Amino acid sequence: MKNRLLATLAALFLPVAGHACETMEFRGNGYAICEAGAADDVRVFQTAPDGRPFGSFTRVNNALRGEGEKLAFAMNAGMYHPDRSPVGLMIEDGVTRKDLVVGPSAGNFGLEPNGVFCIGERFSVVETHAFAADPPECRFATQSGPMLVIDGDLHPRFLANSDSRYIRNGVGVSADGQTAWFVMSADEVTFHEFGSLFRDALKVPNALFFDGSISRMHAPELGRDDIGFPLGPIVGMVVPR
Repeated sequence: MKNRLLATLAALFLPVAGHACETMEFRGNGYAICEAGAADDVRVFQTAPDGRPFGSFTRVNNALRGEGEKLAFAMNAGMYHPDRSPVGLMIEDGVTRKDLVVGPSAGNFGLEPNGVFCIGERFSVVETHAFAADPPECRFATQSGPMLVIDGDLHPRFLANSDSRYIRNGVGVSADGQTAWFVMSADEVTFHEFGSLFRDALKVPNALFFDGSISRMHAPELGRDDIGFPLGPIVGMVVPR
């Protein structure tokens, strides 16, 4: 009986596979990285039960509490207007909240090619025009830009000697769609440096920029629950409370 109890307790405190968060350094810059598998419950959160944008990790967790769930980790997931509505495509639990935006637009979002992070039976990051031509089945999706890595290459407009530095966050997906890495820089980095992390360290063929300067992360494993101005779209992994 004692051995069985000890084994049960040990199992309870083992790390949960598929959503380990860790910090790493790459080419002189620090990053926080959380990993998810395609079998994990990863969602995009935009519309709270009261019809308003969630806006914060706390509001998401409060909504999940009633279902006996919580966020294992989360981060902001794409650009948004002053009213916190998404700039681009937003699919939330199978419901399209905002249609795909194709063609030139303002800001980093409009630094084409941009793309879509799709959560279906597997993960994918798809360039916007390719997504429009052959949309995959997405239970959740968020459009942002620019693409960081496109079929193994950095975005063609990234400059190695750029002086535009911000805290940045984004997502990259493995070639088989079974793993997604959600990354937040600890230091102010250029697009070239941030994209290189996905291409050269994580070895992903496609990665998407979510945002910069307002980037925030909820990662209890790392002791993080960033606060600040209200957010637009949020992506996070849900686990039993």
